[in-house]
Amino acid sequence: MRQAFRIGTALGIAAACMLWTGSAAAQDWPKQRSIQMVVAFGPASSTDIIARLVAQKATESLGQTVLVENKPGAGGNIGAQFVKKAAPDDYTLLVISVSVAENPSLYPNAGYDPVKDFAAVALGPSTPNIITVHPSVPAKSIAELIELARKQPLAYASSGIGTTTHLSMERLKLASKVDITHVPYQPAQAVGAAVAGQTQISSTSMPPAVPQVRAGKLRALAVTSAQRSPALPEVPTMNESGFTGFDDLTWFGFFAPAGTPEPIVARLNAEINRALNAQDVKEKLSQLGLDFRAQSPAEFSAYLRAEVPKWAKAVKDSGAKVD
Repeated sequence: MRQAFRIGTALGIAAACMLWTGSAAAQDWPKQRSIQMVVAFGPASSTDIIARLVAQKATESLGQTVLVENKPGAGGNIGAQFVKKAAPDDYTLLVISVSVAENPSLYPNAGYDPVKDFAAVALGPSTPNIITVHPSVPAKSIAELIELARKQPLAYASSGIGTTTHLSMERLKLASKVDITHVPYQPAQAVGAAVAGQTQISSTSMPPAVPQVRAGKLRALAVTSAQRSPALPEVPTMNESGFTGFDDLTWFGFFAPAGTPEPIVARLNAEINRALNAQDVKEKLSQLGLDFRAQSPAEFSAYLRAEVPKWAKAVKDSGAKVD
């Protein structure tokens, strides 16, 4: 009995020491070097905009430089694979969109498991998708766009095959029984395609589109959320435009390699949430049509586990695939 008690006591003390050591390490972190924030999409994409807002605030609060590095390609898979292979040494983060939950069912081999290969650190902002047209297009509503598509060939740019921006338009096409050619782009270039007249239509997340709409370079027809966006309150929802069941959101998240110590994940979560809740950042996010609600790592992990099968079904229903 005494021996068992001693062993139990020793194990308890060891566990307490490990917890204290982890907490102390989290308090001392990051002292060794700068933090690398890997963005899975190109410059000026929504993911990039969010990452740079957080990096600036985190650099100020942590007293250590947070570097943003873009590693675009394969719908976000290149950046995700890079971070998956990184050492869980607390100095490498992945910033990616909802594509992290979609790609494993979209690609034959995305190269990662979003649940097993990463520690879910923090859920970032979310945004509705927005359907816009070049000003030369005569359609001023979704109904008019559908009628136009029945009379002449049209093409739309999206942020890539299998993204929520692609799936939102495919849902519209299926519901209205029209054929509009899909032209996938990198996220930052999709809006520019419609601005330049390369496609008549674009379906993107709101951040890159809002400035173009306000400048008169694009006309917004509808947002895909259940409610109107405060960023463009005059733009109706898809549900208001005669469709039902639309609440398609693009969300953004911060991840660390699997095995990153929990105290560090908790510290990162607190720093990211603090940055995104800063008043000037909140105002910037609102202007871009982004909404942020803080979650703990455990809450974000649960959300991710629900998103993976949800988008797997959406990909299957749409027939979207990437060779």
